[in-house]
Amino acid sequence: MGWNSWNKFGCNVSEDLIKGAADAIVSSGMKDAGYEYVVIDDCWQVSRDAGGNIVADARRFPSGIKALADYVHSKGLKFGIYSDAGVKTCAGRPGSSGHEYQDALQYAAWGVDYLKYDWCHTGTASAEWAYSTMRDALKASGRPIVFSMCEWGTAKPWLWAKDVGNLWRTAGDISDCWDCKKKDALSFVKIADMQDGLETYAGPGHWNDPDMLEVGNGGMTTTEYRSHFSLWCLLAAPLMAGNDLKSMSAEIKEILTNREVIAVNQDALGMQGRRVRKDGDTEVWAKQLSDGSRAVILFNRGIDETQVSVSWEELGYPAHLSAGVRDLWMKKDLGRLAGMYRVKVPSHGVVMVKVTP
Repeated sequence: MGWNSWNKFGCNVSEDLIKGAADAIVSSGMKDAGYEYVVIDDCWQVSRDAGGNIVADARRFPSGIKALADYVHSKGLKFGIYSDAGVKTCAGRPGSSGHEYQDALQYAAWGVDYLKYDWCHTGTASAEWAYSTMRDALKASGRPIVFSMCEWGTAKPWLWAKDVGNLWRTAGDISDCWDCKKKDALSFVKIADMQDGLETYAGPGHWNDPDMLEVGNGGMTTTEYRSHFSLWCLLAAPLMAGNDLKSMSAEIKEILTNREVIAVNQDALGMQGRRVRKDGDTEVWAKQLSDGSRAVILFNRGIDETQVSVSWEELGYPAHLSAGVRDLWMKKDLGRLAGMYRVKVPSHGVVMVKVTP
């Protein structure tokens, strides 16, 4: 859980922006809700010096990266940075190809806790080889650094990356829209569809990553953002906020800090949820939790409010079982029910419940 600069700010990163984000994570209550990592994405770096060492943009980061990491740490948070497995990053800055061990040592010296490692300008390189090389470099640095593999799922990293990275992207970049019509734009619902079937590859320490959150960036409604956040939590996805934390509305903050929904994401069993049924525009998704209960999302992709139901048998329980049902967004117990639960779900919305035998 944390925050990354890219979705909202792109290349417009600076020391002041990152410090402000760290301050806002604390003051907004996001730190108390579990958000921990503050990550600078692309464009912090401009060149390499005569010794091949990576050089930060001195105009945008006048105090240097080490001082910025120290500031983030002083807030009780952890600090993340970005690089690329190619000769250049996606924005054309220097990549880490050929400098993996040198860069990893520099990150460790700066106090980096998290590395997002992209996949632009890699030529004919093997993804498994390139990411394994940086994994070994990070291990050799002597500092524990979370390794986030941003390879877009092209080489099916879920098949081989369990012992390479801590998280790996399963799809291309997310777009801040319900259902994008643009070429190469992936809406959150399209990405959610791509996670179905990948659940067996995820678990503690090695996670499928459907990309960062767009919650609060303005392209969707509050209802749609609630659906986006709910599904990411059920999918045991990394929760990397990507909005302007200093100007978010009360509704957006309420979505990002709902502790009952976050608890589903952070459940100790570490199981990724899955889609258990799809009937046209209505779907049921479920995730087994460590106490034997199930988190369930009743999802309506349609344009009209509609009734959606889930049976206990679909959740792996016997039909006669009596189970408590709690609505996680209303934060309200709905009583004990037998056999099934049925509810009206708004257009593009979810009802998210916990079912406890």
